[in-house]
Amino acid sequence: MPARPSSRPARAGAAATLGLGLVAGVALLGAPSASGHGYTDTPISRQKLCANKTVSDCGPIQWEPQSVEGPKGFPALGPSDGTICAGGHAEFAQLDNPRGGNWPATSVTSGQGYNFRWQFTANHATTDIKYYVTKTGWDPTKPLTRSALDPQPFLTVAYNGARPAMTTTHQGALPSGKTGRHMILAVWTVHDTPMAFYACSDVQF
Repeated sequence: MPARPSSRPARAGAAATLGLGLVAGVALLGAPSASGHGYTDTPISRQKLCANKTVSDCGPIQWEPQSVEGPKGFPALGPSDGTICAGGHAEFAQLDNPRGGNWPATSVTSGQGYNFRWQFTANHATTDIKYYVTKTGWDPTKPLTRSALDPQPFLTVAYNGARPAMTTTHQGALPSGKTGRHMILAVWTVHDTPMAFYACSDVQF
């Protein structure tokens, strides 16, 4: 009776293929996320400063500045105080670190018109985009909280479900009566998900 061919090589090949698949899966899990959606670059946001390598020691946000996504409904809902700039994500906590109030700041002029610009990697259907600014006397050496912001946005751009262009500029007047260092918080509310995107920009009036 002829000997049966050994199945060992086939089994070894299958095991090797499985091993390669597991390695590839682990590599993908460890890679920076390519998903994401948008950020402000005028005035430049903290996440874009990290992506540009203008600011170091930023952690994973340097690879995905577009991914600062958190619950919508700000200020009643949304990320908790002290985690707003990171959208509530612990892995992006470097964005909430005030760094002694020494983040690079964009020079702006109180009361004058300004072009606020977004760069989108996925331009979702949008409810609106709102811009808030910190109160006079806020402390730039502490993480951002709701109580540090003027209660009403100084600029609201309604979309009512429309999609913004991949590069979008909003023209509006900066609030009057501001001097010194402040922060502008931009909140992009997605229309058809429970989420919004957050971008903190340090400015010098």
